[in-house]
Amino acid sequence: MTAESTERLVVIGGDAAGMSAASQARRLRGAGELEIVAFERGHFTSYSACGIPYWVGGDVEERDRLIARTPEEHRARGIDLRLRTEVTEIDVAAGRVRARDVDSGAESWTSYDKLVIATGARPVRPDLPGVDAPGVHGVQTLDDGQALLDSLARARGRRAVVVGAGYIGVEMAEALIRRGYEVTVVNRGAEPMSTLDADMGRLVREAMEGLGVTMVGEAEVTKVLTGQDGRVRAVATEDAEYPADVVVLGIGVRPETALARAAGLPLGAHGGLLTDRAMRVRGHENIWAGGDCVEVLDLVSGQQRHIALGTHANKHGQVIGTNVGGGYATFPGVVGTAVSKVCDLEIARTGLREKDARRVGLQFEAVTIESTSRAGYYPGASPMTVKMLAERRTGRLLGVQIVGREGAAKRVDIAAVALTAGLTVEQMTALDLGYAPPFSPVWDPVLVAARKAAAKVREPWDQAAD
Repeated sequence: MTAESTERLVVIGGDAAGMSAASQARRLRGAGELEIVAFERGHFTSYSACGIPYWVGGDVEERDRLIARTPEEHRARGIDLRLRTEVTEIDVAAGRVRARDVDSGAESWTSYDKLVIATGARPVRPDLPGVDAPGVHGVQTLDDGQALLDSLARARGRRAVVVGAGYIGVEMAEALIRRGYEVTVVNRGAEPMSTLDADMGRLVREAMEGLGVTMVGEAEVTKVLTGQDGRVRAVATEDAEYPADVVVLGIGVRPETALARAAGLPLGAHGGLLTDRAMRVRGHENIWAGGDCVEVLDLVSGQQRHIALGTHANKHGQVIGTNVGGGYATFPGVVGTAVSKVCDLEIARTGLREKDARRVGLQFEAVTIESTSRAGYYPGASPMTVKMLAERRTGRLLGVQIVGREGAAKRVDIAAVALTAGLTVEQMTALDLGYAPPFSPVWDPVLVAARKAAAKVREPWDQAAD
């Protein structure tokens, strides 16, 4: 211990997982029992990175609305929070970390009795000529969001190119449209939203095109072209050039685990830290990790996955803080639930896609149904497409994807609960869901899909024919 009766907890990373862990540990153990030092290399703490596209697009008027708890609030609760301080080395053997003041460059060592690694994820930045030019932006932190807004204010024209069409790419395309930009999305896949099967992704592409976005599929960016001033002027693929006054990288994120790798901590196939259910780093009694820098258990496939979501990060932090604080908590895993939107089109998924199921060797049936968000005769009823995967013979639910208008996306929560509980599609058909014409048809769309899937898995099938 660092003092006769006081332990020191060091936290690397001041956003969701890190500060949730610090706050929960402080609730359980007073300052006389546990000293908490937290390092954050940016300017902000405990903010919603998921809200950045809505801030850029103008739905959220002020940046500070995205901040759940300020540095001053954390300090008032007895947490020694050090902003603009980047941890550059973890010395596991000596139980200490080296930190550098970002502004002055001064370095110092801080010892720990317990360590929490919550370094998050970093935007994928391809190794392309010109990718570091002014006007090219990744969007992961509030600092990134502010830099993008500053760049938009300086841009001479109103043309934007978004590279990649995952969640961030799709949401940023809408945000830029709302700001009056002419937007082109260049995507490696044929359809946007690779977290969906292609037939459902097509519905998203059609909605984006209807919004005025130019979609370029099955194209890979080869270079970023710059003008005489060094600022971005276009994005090039093998076949074409797309003029751009600003470029947003929406290719995805990877775990930020360079520190952990250098320290010899265990990483998984996706580059994330490996932990046990208590979020303790495997093989290290006094080191925990959580948030976007870790891999988690997929309860449907039984394999490790990397999923960067604030919901998981906050839960990880609560689990870590409870365990550091002397209690006991576990994080059992995820089923891969996520929602997004393009204008008024809602997009949701949970569980496995077709290629996920094939990858882990599952035999399955896939069904797709068309329904409405409310009783068909009730004003405002809008179309909804539900796709459902179920395991052959057993009928176990494997995954659900939903694309529709108002009232569509949050229906995926029904499926998320069913996946977590291990329900079959037959069991789902008997779920006692709420019904009234303003909210649902008499058979909810998710249950319609479950009925169709249940009938499908009961059909005889010839394994040899597969």
